[in-house]
Amino acid sequence: MAAEPVFEPSASTRRVREQIDHPVIDSDGHLLEYLPAVREILRDLAGGDAVAAFEAILDAQQNSKHMTPEERRNFGLFRLTWWGFPAENTLDRATAMLPQLQYERLPELGIDYAVVYPTFGLTAQMVEQDELRLALVRSFNRYYAESYEGLGDRLCPVALIPMHTPDEAIEELDYVVGTLGMKAALFAGFVYRQIGGEDAPRSARWVDTFTWESPHDYDPVWARCVELGVNPTFHSSAMGWHRGSSQTNYVFNHIGNFAVAGETTCRSLFMDGVPMRHPSLQFAFLEGGVGWGCNLYSDVLGHYEKRSGEAVRIYDPNLLDRAQLRGLFDRYANKRDREQGSELEESLYFLADPNEDPNVLDEFERSGVAGPDDIRRIFTEQFHFGCEADDPMNALAFDTRVNPKQARLSAIFGSDVGHWDVPDCREVLGEAYELVDKELLDADEFRAFVYDNPKRLWTNNRPDFFAGTAIEGSN
Repeated sequence: MAAEPVFEPSASTRRVREQIDHPVIDSDGHLLEYLPAVREILRDLAGGDAVAAFEAILDAQQNSKHMTPEERRNFGLFRLTWWGFPAENTLDRATAMLPQLQYERLPELGIDYAVVYPTFGLTAQMVEQDELRLALVRSFNRYYAESYEGLGDRLCPVALIPMHTPDEAIEELDYVVGTLGMKAALFAGFVYRQIGGEDAPRSARWVDTFTWESPHDYDPVWARCVELGVNPTFHSSAMGWHRGSSQTNYVFNHIGNFAVAGETTCRSLFMDGVPMRHPSLQFAFLEGGVGWGCNLYSDVLGHYEKRSGEAVRIYDPNLLDRAQLRGLFDRYANKRDREQGSELEESLYFLADPNEDPNVLDEFERSGVAGPDDIRRIFTEQFHFGCEADDPMNALAFDTRVNPKQARLSAIFGSDVGHWDVPDCREVLGEAYELVDKELLDADEFRAFVYDNPKRLWTNNRPDFFAGTAIEGSN
């Protein structure tokens, strides 16, 4: 019989744990689902035809290799992930597959509690066939609940919530919370909607991010989250969007894709007023880092200053002093412009129609914000930005010299254990602490990154989130 494995922290992990006096919460670990087990749950739930359809989805990447580039583009395909998981490091591969092994290795990684996200299950939310999508999502959620049963003091599996319609989202929310007893949820960050008729190529799609322009009203979903004590989190990919649809280069597609998808969902929630209507909700956008969050925050403030309510009215073309403009034109225009001087009035209408509908001039109205302080509060208290351990841009969240209104955004630590991003999961905590070693974060900011911010994310709408866990009562 093989000897029992011994899991000892690396030197870098031991050093960090000796320096800190608070727990470490991992808000984005990953599970590599054992698909044969998922398949059997799906068979019990929906029958053999559903299993066959699922197998066809799994085979699609391999089959696409036999398509021409034009065929792949028409079908909306692109170069997907390849060699995406640990291989030479077999222990890490097994750790990502086996929740019991994850549980036993957490102390070795220096992590006290981990919220664990899907990998293969992420595709289930995006399946286009309604019945298959719902059956797959339900099967994966049952699998997660079963796989992590008895491990809840250290590990928290995340349930999949499909978003093609509000009704399906609410139904699955009720099921995972009420029946499976799950307390964390991953929402699809967008839904593809088909453009054109039946003969249109599959790639003819637009991205619905659940705003006022969606064919559905998603506010009941957010309201149900409040009632159930579930904070919406998002882990969507923008691979396949026009900015990342290479047929040959996965790295090209992957770079920045989580940031783009997270920014789009975050911006949509903000402009649609969801945080203002539901102030107790917390929202997390995972794996894209916080650099885009800092940029979006400053950009929203800048746009609000110039294009909200009364501010935008200084650009009303009706305020233009035609006589003054004509005088300046006659004095300073060059010869060619003066020769066309009779068309000056006509030239003023491009992107400056004086007859804009007065009811739609305030494009911040639906956001519900009353001023910059509301924007700052949302971005610092309700929005959370999942950051990988080795991302040097994590320090931007805490730089009050750069962020407007001396804001400190809520960056949260995510290990991404189980994916190719992490060659050795024993080193993730040490990599995160390098920002302290380089004096880009201080001890309090590091504590906020790995403990205070994630604790607020998970408990603000559910105060008992950590009841019965290894970090219950920690402060």
